[in-house]
Amino acid sequence: MKNVFRKIPVCCVVLWLVAGATAAWAQPKPRFRVLAMAEPGGHHIAYSKAARPWLDSLAAKEHFSIDYIDKTDPINEAFLAKYQLIIQLDYVPYAWKPEAAAAFEKYIDEGKGGWIGFHHATLLGEFDGYKIWPWFSDFMGGIRYKNYIADFAAATVKVENGKHPIMKGVPATFRVQKEEWYIYDKSPRANVDVIASVDESTYQPDSKIKMGDHPVVWSNPKKKAKNVYIFMGHSPVLFESAAYKTIFKNAILWASQK
Repeated sequence: MKNVFRKIPVCCVVLWLVAGATAAWAQPKPRFRVLAMAEPGGHHIAYSKAARPWLDSLAAKEHFSIDYIDKTDPINEAFLAKYQLIIQLDYVPYAWKPEAAAAFEKYIDEGKGGWIGFHHATLLGEFDGYKIWPWFSDFMGGIRYKNYIADFAAATVKVENGKHPIMKGVPATFRVQKEEWYIYDKSPRANVDVIASVDESTYQPDSKIKMGDHPVVWSNPKKKAKNVYIFMGHSPVLFESAAYKTIFKNAILWASQK
């Protein structure tokens, strides 16, 4: 074996080393780092499984990196400091480790990075023996979960603020084919900036579970972190919707930048 390597010209070895170093150097540095939280099982796992390859593909195209966790154990201030954006993919706002909850609150309150929450992030109340997280309820506009359409319904979403960056390229209305629309004890509108709402008169099939004024995309301007909550996030068929994917992509590119 030694004799074989001795026969390789030094110039070839140098070129090989230079080529390897050049290839490594040529790989673009990620523009930003994203932490995605997704529950390891349950009713929303199909959505999370569909989201992951879509996110990985987007990360490659837009040159950002993304890490996934399915529990809050690793979260603390030092851990979150590595990321410019947190995506809460159907991860509930309860049963968090105390250190994780405190670090997350500080991250949002002090604007250390951005946040995008989906669907399950507003399951605010007493669940599985855990009390409501008051800070998170305030973050979401002071709401409490009340009920949902268990057998799903299609509906039309109306964009209320088409000038918001996450709505660039999104039509004024778009159809959501399958969703278990939540209702809350009140509309969050008084405490947040509403970006889009669902037209309950378009439910198909119709449902008695309605709340009247029904925001489904909003941002809390009282927090230093760029943030947006997007209710739609139960069914994997959402990733067949061009409007939905555009909102998701725009939200990532917007919220990740201070």
